[in-house]
Amino acid sequence: MAKRQLKLGAFMRPISIHTGAWRYPGAQPDANFNFPFLKQMIRKLEAGKFDAFFMADHLAVLNMPVEALKRSHTVTSFEPFTLLSALAAVTENIGLVATGSTTFDAPYHVARRFASLDHISGGRAGWNIVTTSNPDAALNFGLDDHMEHAERYKRAREFYDVVTGLWDSFADDAFVRDVESGIFMDPEKMHVLDHKGPHLSVRGPLNIARPVQGWPVIVQAGASEDGKQLAAETAEAVFTGGGAISDAQKLYADIKGRMEKLGRNRDHLKILPGAFVVVGDSVEEAKEKRALLDSKVHYANAIASLSINLGTDASGFDPDGPLPEIPETNASKSGRERVIALAKRENLTVRQLAQRLGGYGGSAFVGTPQTIADQMQEWLETEASDGFNIMFPYLPEGLNEFVGRVIPELQRRGIFRTEYEGKTLRENLGLPRPENRFFPSAT
Repeated sequence: MAKRQLKLGAFMRPISIHTGAWRYPGAQPDANFNFPFLKQMIRKLEAGKFDAFFMADHLAVLNMPVEALKRSHTVTSFEPFTLLSALAAVTENIGLVATGSTTFDAPYHVARRFASLDHISGGRAGWNIVTTSNPDAALNFGLDDHMEHAERYKRAREFYDVVTGLWDSFADDAFVRDVESGIFMDPEKMHVLDHKGPHLSVRGPLNIARPVQGWPVIVQAGASEDGKQLAAETAEAVFTGGGAISDAQKLYADIKGRMEKLGRNRDHLKILPGAFVVVGDSVEEAKEKRALLDSKVHYANAIASLSINLGTDASGFDPDGPLPEIPETNASKSGRERVIALAKRENLTVRQLAQRLGGYGGSAFVGTPQTIADQMQEWLETEASDGFNIMFPYLPEGLNEFVGRVIPELQRRGIFRTEYEGKTLRENLGLPRPENRFFPSAT
């Protein structure tokens, strides 16, 4: 029986998520806006046979104090579609996943942009569905208040139906382009969506041919109850927050179980926790690299990160006391709960918790290529994940070390590809091409 294969995405913002990454020795401080550098990075990822370049996004400058804001490289970056369309032209196999908000965008815009990216890239686009947890984003779209959490997910579910319906506007063979007869398109193979729902009203059809993949791959990142249900109903890849392997196994079983109850094949969804990876010649050296990286984070950034994760201002907390009771807010529930659990589990003071989160507070594999591969293999074989979204601690060194040292170890064990399986993101992830709901015989 063939071994299960890891699926690997590269979580980029568009570079490292770690607040101190731009200050690490040898790092490229302007990498967020250095397109020639980004071209080198994605080509390196493609040489390492990564499934996808996952472009995270925010619709507002992160709500943090000025002292933190002026030291953070993660607050600004290129607009995802502009960047990924440009990167599509310099790559051939790697997937291109972009974040698209269901709260502050229109379904027609999202459907058209992702369909365009899928055509431009030859079938390598993926849509990361987010409901946008940053309340400041509302202020950039003419709104005074952020939509309530549960309502955001109701809108997201309807939004998904509209976008996928728009992608199915045309049968795959609708554009006949018969030069002799002068017939370019068969109108009998065009569907007008005419959607009218609680949150959205969209006539359609989309003014672009059906995407190469049928639909771009659907990615989802929420881990709240609403988020898990949305993932089970719609997603084909889920970016989770990691945590302890036992917690990851429970989440894996939960989401896959919800899928099966809905009649979906559990293999048609890949669960990919975020994994922050630091590689060294020894475990001790890797830990020293991580400590050096974390030392580049200023306390103002640390307490700001804690505030964002909790959805409440933590600047007035006693730095050397335990984390106080945190009231529920309209921010990300799953993120808040992970932070509170971390503080309790490791008995951290506010200062210790803030410093952990100030750089990167999620799951981390810090060690040698062999120990990192051991951990990844355990997660794969015990159904804690189907792979990972890799977060590089600093660039280019962190990425080069992973591709040059960890990837060969995974390949040696037979749990990661040596060549791409196909040309589209769906083919490489082992996902079926969705049937056109309006023209099933043409799919």
